[in-house]
Amino acid sequence: MKALLMLEDGFYTKCESFTGEGEIFGELVFNTSLTGYQEIITDPSYRGQIVMMTNTMIGNYGIREGEDESTRIHTEGFVVREYSGEPLDYEQAERLAPSSKPPSFKRGLNFNDPLTLHSKITTNLASYLKTQNVLGVEGVDTRMFTKHIREQGAMKAGITTETMNRDEFLRKVKASPGIVGRDLVTEVTTTNAYLYNDSDGPRIAVLDCGIKESSLRELARRECRVEVFPAYSDKSDILNSKADGLLISNGPGDPAALKTIVKTVENLIGKVPIFGICLGHQIIGQALGAKTFKLKFGHHGGNHPVRDEKTKKGYITTQNHGFAVDTEDLKTRDVEITFINLNDFTLEGMKHKKYPLFSVQFHPEAAPGPHDTLFIFDEFIKMVKDFKG
Repeated sequence: MKALLMLEDGFYTKCESFTGEGEIFGELVFNTSLTGYQEIITDPSYRGQIVMMTNTMIGNYGIREGEDESTRIHTEGFVVREYSGEPLDYEQAERLAPSSKPPSFKRGLNFNDPLTLHSKITTNLASYLKTQNVLGVEGVDTRMFTKHIREQGAMKAGITTETMNRDEFLRKVKASPGIVGRDLVTEVTTTNAYLYNDSDGPRIAVLDCGIKESSLRELARRECRVEVFPAYSDKSDILNSKADGLLISNGPGDPAALKTIVKTVENLIGKVPIFGICLGHQIIGQALGAKTFKLKFGHHGGNHPVRDEKTKKGYITTQNHGFAVDTEDLKTRDVEITFINLNDFTLEGMKHKKYPLFSVQFHPEAAPGPHDTLFIFDEFIKMVKDFKG
């Protein structure tokens, strides 16, 4: 079905919808991950954004059981160069590698055995997008659009199969809401507190600004008792839960719009060990008195290099953010810079010199991406145990 992708500066292309009819708007960003599209589209941090994959062929391994990062798709739209809609399903894999063994539904699959490798496929990408009315388009010169965004900056965009008049659709794109100034956390946070994992281990409270399943899973793997709270919970909600530590999660939107959450975190500093990821890092930065600013085109993908400022060791990380914390505001606030981005030298991590408090701008849980920095969860648990004594 014929479709139109247009940016607010008038840059456009004709393309094809592989998910049916519709019209959507959002900020267009590009993601440089080679794989992991399922985790990407279900990441709540992408609320309000249209994601364009730079890898040329997307969809070839379908949708797999247990790989979602939340209960729904959060991207407003999905843009690819070429959609591959025929993943190898279970029956095809069995014909290629006949076996009497039951299919494996565990991680650590045998990649030499197509049966176990593909046994978790449940549907294809197009069908998955259709079930949640998310527009997906192909036939886009994603390299050209990526270069345009890199040079001109991330901007509002729209995809339509309904308004094919370019001038009319451009007016709609320009009139659509942007990201700056928007609190999108209210759209993705849990309504009620819930217990994710029961354990006799450290009691971790999670302030859900758009938490990913993988972050919760990493805490549970470390035998933590994990309780998830709505983003706009009061300080008393966290302290009354007798939490040993607090994780402030990733999430979507403009961190400067989250003044109530920032104030809550400010009032918790020094009272409980705090760890922030991505948006959580930006919230902590503001709670410490710093300002945030919008990056030209953001960091989105699983191949972003950072440097540990103490060891000078480099790590490849997964990142997904369009804002950053201004380091100028941190220089006189007892804050130590721990990680720096090696592409643009923006702040990627910090810790407080006095209080049990640290944060990272990247995603140590990855999903998708490298697991080089999973040890950061261990550092959080150690900080919690040391504070508790």
